[in-house]
Amino acid sequence: MMVQLDLRTKMLAACFSAVAGFVDVVGFLMTGGFFVSFMSGNSTRLGVGIAEGSSTVGVAGGLILTFMAGVVLGASVGRLAKAHKEPAILALVTGLLALALVMHGLGLGVWAVLPLALAMGAQNTVFAENGEVRVGLTYMTGTLVKFGKRLTASLWGGPPLGWLPYLLLWAGLLTGAILGALTFARFGPSALAAAVVAMLLLTMASIAADRGRLR
Repeated sequence: MMVQLDLRTKMLAACFSAVAGFVDVVGFLMTGGFFVSFMSGNSTRLGVGIAEGSSTVGVAGGLILTFMAGVVLGASVGRLAKAHKEPAILALVTGLLALALVMHGLGLGVWAVLPLALAMGAQNTVFAENGEVRVGLTYMTGTLVKFGKRLTASLWGGPPLGWLPYLLLWAGLLTGAILGALTFARFGPSALAAAVVAMLLLTMASIAADRGRLR
């Protein structure tokens, strides 16, 4: 749970969430209304597509399957990396975002969103322990529910700032989404370069922290 994490991890989670918001907006605009990290939205579109018999079934279903494959890939990399799980998964996410940028540069169009969905699935395994995700970086409904519950608890004598980590996580995603929309408006899918740079910096910071921890 967010409230049980140390300050560094909380800030990292907010940064990862911001990258997810940025990437999701870029994917949304590239596909004309589908998501690369928000699978609840894609599930809704899949249901509508099935009911209407429209081609949206293939896009929504494909993104959901790709996201799930990213979760499996990220979790597998984490298991193999063991004590170095965090930097290993972040390196994977960075590489997948870079692959999407390269695919766009090669003129592969909407196919470039597949590595984005893989990356977002993998990113959600960064804070997983014993098969359970402690912090969901791309699904904000649960985060907002926890924010509301913690806020209620604070109003009734509980920890006064127990709601703050959840607000920070949501604010990170919202900030990333705003920046993603603004950057896409100017640079189109090439805006992904900003996400690659951001994830590269976060990966380097994680590697440095990992080395310091093991000394």
